[in-house]
Amino acid sequence: MLSKRVFDLKPSETLAITSKAKELKKAGVKVVNLSAGEPDFPTPENIKNEAAKAMKENFTYYTAASGIPELKIEISKKLKEVNKAFYEPEQICVSAGAKQGLYAVMQVILNPGDEVLLPTPFWVSYLEQIKLCEATPVLVPMDEKNKIKADLIEEKITSKTKCLILNSPSNPAGMICDFKELKSIADLALERGFYIISDEVYEFFVYDGKTHISIASLNDEIREKTIIVNSFSKTYSMTGWRIGYLAASKEIIEAVSSFQSHAIGNPNSIAQKAALEALRGSQDFTYKMVKAFDERRKFVVKRLNEILKLSCIMPEGAFYVFPEITQTKLTSVKFAEKLLEEAGVAIVPGAAFGSDSHIRLSYAASMEEINEGMERLEKFCRKIKC
Repeated sequence: MLSKRVFDLKPSETLAITSKAKELKKAGVKVVNLSAGEPDFPTPENIKNEAAKAMKENFTYYTAASGIPELKIEISKKLKEVNKAFYEPEQICVSAGAKQGLYAVMQVILNPGDEVLLPTPFWVSYLEQIKLCEATPVLVPMDEKNKIKADLIEEKITSKTKCLILNSPSNPAGMICDFKELKSIADLALERGFYIISDEVYEFFVYDGKTHISIASLNDEIREKTIIVNSFSKTYSMTGWRIGYLAASKEIIEAVSSFQSHAIGNPNSIAQKAALEALRGSQDFTYKMVKAFDERRKFVVKRLNEILKLSCIMPEGAFYVFPEITQTKLTSVKFAEKLLEEAGVAIVPGAAFGSDSHIRLSYAASMEEINEGMERLEKFCRKIKC
């Protein structure tokens, strides 16, 4: 008999749909995949070369559970210089991707019955990881523009509140939390004594002159209450390498390192060397990728707002759009199923993110694919009878 923890566990909707789209493509079906949560650019050559070098030099053995010292030093340097978040190397833990790092953090700070404030819409794995820790997710609605608001958070705080998950830029809505709101949220956390898990994996994917601000940069007090979760997956197109990192107080990092020593042993040794090169090498790749995504973002939003029965807010960051489908009178799951079956376009239903009135599309695809996807989507929506 399986444990009670997994009875209600749902597989990742995003990974499931991406997998289904790939299977259909292999079977000869012409599928336009707009569901992927990963860049369509290859990992930069200098990073791949460093990984090959590590293998040739037999850097293939166990490392420290929290990662190699030189990588933690480089991550600390990056956090200080880029994010103005002053974490020392001993406050860094390298993880097997941001997802594993996030789960490790939840395991070391949450007890059964603790409440986790979860702004909605949310990334799919937040909810399931909270439940796996036997904690209670408390959904916090965002405003009409899918932005996080401190006053809406405050309404949900109780004596059981243990932490808030802050994702900016956000997945799936692509919205950024500005300085004023971050300051109000930080004040709440300090006043009421809860942690902030700050998921910053889309930090460089910002547009229209917007900037990403890490809440840990506001002051020393909030930095002690903040756990930064980050990854090399999006910034350097390294999703399959499974390498990320955490930054937090020494107490939390020591606990996470201990947890990792029993859960994964250590992050992949070769991926750690590749990550080191990613930080030390040229950042031109990332800037070029973000520029390409910006062009796609503008095109996709324009096309979506031209399609009958759909409406879409311009996202400020990440590489997703989150259009509303209320006028179609379909649930997001039914919409996604019919769109894939009838039009050969893979997207993710908003229900997976806690918002059944929306769907998520990724513009991490070629302009040719995106254009084809928009054409098919428009024809599909014309056929929907309301």
